[in-house]
Amino acid sequence: MTSVKNRAVEPETPLKKEKLLKPIDLPMLIIVLLLLAVGLMMLLSAGHAASLAKTGDSYFFIRRQVIYAAIGVAGMFIASMIPASFYSRFIPVFYVGSVALLILVLIVSKDSEKRWLYIGSVQFQPSEFAKLAVIMELARYIRKNKNVMKTFIRGFVIPFLIFAFPAGLVLIETHLSGAILIFGVGFIMLIVGGSNKLYCGVAAAIGILGAIVAVLNVNYMMERVLVWLDPTRDLLGNGHQPYQSLITIGSGGLFGLGYGKSRQKYLFLPEPQNDCIFSITSEEIGFIGVVLIIILFALLIWRGIYISVKTNNQFMSLLSMGIITRVALQTVLNLSVVTNSTPTTGISLPFFSYGGTALMVLLVEMGLVLGVSRDLYQK
Repeated sequence: MTSVKNRAVEPETPLKKEKLLKPIDLPMLIIVLLLLAVGLMMLLSAGHAASLAKTGDSYFFIRRQVIYAAIGVAGMFIASMIPASFYSRFIPVFYVGSVALLILVLIVSKDSEKRWLYIGSVQFQPSEFAKLAVIMELARYIRKNKNVMKTFIRGFVIPFLIFAFPAGLVLIETHLSGAILIFGVGFIMLIVGGSNKLYCGVAAAIGILGAIVAVLNVNYMMERVLVWLDPTRDLLGNGHQPYQSLITIGSGGLFGLGYGKSRQKYLFLPEPQNDCIFSITSEEIGFIGVVLIIILFALLIWRGIYISVKTNNQFMSLLSMGIITRVALQTVLNLSVVTNSTPTTGISLPFFSYGGTALMVLLVEMGLVLGVSRDLYQK
């Protein structure tokens, strides 16, 4: 595989009308639309009881999600048609604006978990924008400084701060999974972009050591680790969700109880429409069904990596790689949490979990990857 940092970088092309007519990667588009359709179907089933309990309307969650999905699909196709040379100049503004929103939410949010901003009756999570902004800014910075990526300051310290600062803000918001995603994607982009692997390795080791110290000294973190080691511990408290999740997955068996026939979604399992939607999916369509879904995610990741590797534009390659890495990490983390393979942390499943901001940003990200795929058809 040709390294991104050693690949010749083609000059950015100006915004031209004919570029909009170039085909996109059809397999990638089909996979995205399939995952979106299956995700909406499962949210309709998994979320109706929780929707009724929380809002008095069984279809509140799915109705809003369909609206956000429609907006997101429109955004996906628009994003796929805009050449990188057009939007790349606005990336620093987008990045600074996203960081400003993260700071703002810490100041003005009234929620116990400071993750949401409100504009009238509309709420959104600034951290979702920050995830994309970090990927775009890192891709822009690495491309611009490709010749000095082995140096300590410009090749490691500055790009490290690009993702570490917003990740720290997200961590203060008590959004641990979001911080993990930003850190993980940031480190991978540094390595792929040609940063000194020794610097990255030392920083990663320090981070892991710091996480261990935090777990040993923060009570709720230590309790989650103990519950992970023994799911039957504290069944009325921290152990309730992982234990119920395992019961839900196990009750699906090989072929599942049938679509819409989950029993655990009737408020036995917390967050059936969000963090634990995969558990309900397992209960209803069984082992065979969820294997097919996992294959779809694997195909999405494979196709995204293929597009990233094949394009000759370093910025576009890094952008696509960062987006696909984020989706891959988030998917793996969600599946690990609901199967109790890792300690519990709130993290949604791409395309499936309820959340308008997350879904719209995800679909726009898919549009950016599809836009990168147009570069493959120019030759």
